[in-house]
Amino acid sequence: MSDNTSKMISLLGKMRKQMNGAVADSMFYYGKDYGLNYGVSLPTIRSIAKEEEQDYDFALYLLRQQVRELKLAAMHIAQPALLSLDNSKQWADAIINSEIAEECAFALLRHTPHVNEIFHSWISSENLFAAYAALMAMARCSITKQELEALPNLVAQYPNERPIAQGVVALLDAAYQNPSLSLEVEEVLKCFAPSSCTEYIADEMSWRMYK
Repeated sequence: MSDNTSKMISLLGKMRKQMNGAVADSMFYYGKDYGLNYGVSLPTIRSIAKEEEQDYDFALYLLRQQVRELKLAAMHIAQPALLSLDNSKQWADAIINSEIAEECAFALLRHTPHVNEIFHSWISSENLFAAYAALMAMARCSITKQELEALPNLVAQYPNERPIAQGVVALLDAAYQNPSLSLEVEEVLKCFAPSSCTEYIADEMSWRMYK
């Protein structure tokens, strides 16, 4: 038995002790279902994962498993500094729903020094949820004009997808708080083609910008 396999079995044992069918039944997220879902709460997954030593290879091993709790734990066990544009595709491919996207954004992607490069790569891919993760991570990082200018094309690619609209709002709202980007945000808002996403973005930003 490989070291990663034995470590995974140990980690999974800790997760299974916290399994909760009621939590699993009440979950809501956009995207694909998991292979196995023990219904462990996110705070518990985070707490258990943070007890593990950070190990990038082990995190990738967990990411490949068809178990919700292991995939989410992987986001906390990987070292953000080792996530780069060159190896980011394997992470993007594993983002199959909004829950994984959000955990990847907050626990891993926003902490990598390569977040801007990965942002542009992921929003240009055909993976809706990787794009959502990139938006949510970028909203908590140093946003530049280049990130804002990429948003109209992204919304045009996903004109009716609520996660994209929510991610765009998060990024625009964060950028608007920066006085050097506030005018740029106003200009970008004029560039969105009509769509249900655009309507949502306009409604949300109208009160966020003028509250």
